[in-house]
Amino acid sequence: MRKAPLHSAHVRLGAKMVDFAGWQMPVMYQSIVEEHRYTRSAVSLFDVSHMGRFKLTGDDVEACLQYVCTRNLATAEVGQSCYTHICREDGGVLDDVIVSRAEDHWLMVCNASNRERIVEWLRTHTSGRRFDLSDETLDTAMVALQGPQAVEECVRLLPMDVRSIGRYRFLAGCFMTFNYSIFRSGYTGEDGFEIVVPARAIPLIAPRLLGEGTAEASTPIRPAGLGARDTLRLEAGMPLYGHELSDEWDSLSAGQGWCVDLEKDFIGVQALRKLKAEGLRRKIVGLELESKRTARQGYAVCAGGREVGKVTSGCLSPTLGKSIAMALVEVESSAPGSELEVDFRGRPSVARVVKLPFYKRQKT
Repeated sequence: MRKAPLHSAHVRLGAKMVDFAGWQMPVMYQSIVEEHRYTRSAVSLFDVSHMGRFKLTGDDVEACLQYVCTRNLATAEVGQSCYTHICREDGGVLDDVIVSRAEDHWLMVCNASNRERIVEWLRTHTSGRRFDLSDETLDTAMVALQGPQAVEECVRLLPMDVRSIGRYRFLAGCFMTFNYSIFRSGYTGEDGFEIVVPARAIPLIAPRLLGEGTAEASTPIRPAGLGARDTLRLEAGMPLYGHELSDEWDSLSAGQGWCVDLEKDFIGVQALRKLKAEGLRRKIVGLELESKRTARQGYAVCAGGREVGKVTSGCLSPTLGKSIAMALVEVESSAPGSELEVDFRGRPSVARVVKLPFYKRQKT
C-alpha cells in the first residue's frame, strides 16, 4: 500500500488511516462532523496526493485531448482548468478529470482508483501521434485548502498573490528551487485552492500551513480527512466516481451534460447523441428524506411500491441537519417535488426529489 508524502504528519496528528484505492489515507482525525463544519466556517487542509497527476506534452496533445475528452478544450486559455469526462465508445464514463492548459503543456488530474486505466486508455487512443504522458503522481504531493478563510490564509502564508487566481484558473511558478502549481478549485462547495508541489517539498510546506513548530502557530487551518470531504461534496451536489459516475451509465444521465459538447467528435459522442435524441431513461437526482437515517449506496428507491432507482450516495448532512442522498432514478420519477420512498431493508422512508445542490456557499 502506498503512503502519501504527508503520511507521517497524519499519524502524528492522530488520523485514523484507511486503505483507499491502494493508498493509506486519513479518513478523519477526531470527528467527520466536526471537520465538515469547520471547513464550512473556517479553513481545512485535505491531503489529496492519492489522485493521479499527469503532464501531457507533444505537438498533437490538444487534438488527442479533444478526441478522448467530452468537453471542447480548444477554447481553453493558458492558465485555465476544465472539468471534463473521459468516456467509452458506448458513452459509459471511464472517469471525470480536470484538464489544465499551460504555456507548453497540459496537466490532468484523475481519480486515484482510475489512474492506471486512464494512463492505458490515453496511450492506447493516442498511439502513433506526437503525444507524451508523464505520470507525476508518485513524485509530487497535492493538498487542498478549502473554506471561507482559505483565500485569506493563503495570502498570509504563501509567497505569491493567490487573490489574482480566478475560479478554475491556476498559477504555476518556482520558489526555493521547487516548482509549484496552485489551482483555484476544490471538491467541497467552498472557495479554496489545490496545491501541487514536489514530494520533497512537503516537509517544508506542511508545518507552515498547519502551524506546527513555526511562528505561524496561530494558523486557523486544521487537517480534515476523506470522510468530511465526502459529506462536503455530497452537500454541494458534486458527483463521485463509483457512485454518481460509472462506466455503466453516461454523462447525461449523471446530470453532467454541461461538460459534454455534442458538436465535436470524441470517443462516445455517437452514443451520447443518440441518447440525447431519444431522451434519457434515467437521471441523477437529489433526495431529502423525512427520516434522519442515512441512505446507503445501493438502497432501492421506490414509487407506488415499484422500484424506480437506486441510491448512489447518502449522509446525514451536518450543515442542513437532514438526511440527504443522490440517486439514479427513472426520468418519470425525477421531477423536483416528486414523492418517493427509500427502502431501508424493508422499512421505507419518504423522500422528496429536490434540486441540486443541497448547499451553496454565500459568495462575498
